[in-house]
Amino acid sequence: MKNINIKPNSSLKNKTGAWRTHKPITDYQKCIGCKLCAKLCPEGCIEMIRIQKKDKPKTDYDYCKGCGLCATECPVKAILMKQEY
Repeated sequence: MKNINIKPNSSLKNKTGAWRTHKPITDYQKCIGCKLCAKLCPEGCIEMIRIQKKDKPKTDYDYCKGCGLCATECPVKAILMKQEY
């Protein structure tokens, strides 16, 4: 039997997006830029970017697990979870 050394890594080395069954999609017209989604994301994969002089969320889908916390907590329901096939 082969000896395999498995060491823990941060999520920066372990892309998790392939596990996802639902993908968060942001409606930038509805988004008010409150940053709540970025603050609450358990994976830290939402960053705020400047779009037309306003901060808007950008999700890194390589690391998003599709938990839906961002969509659930969005006060204006600007994030919808879409099923991936």
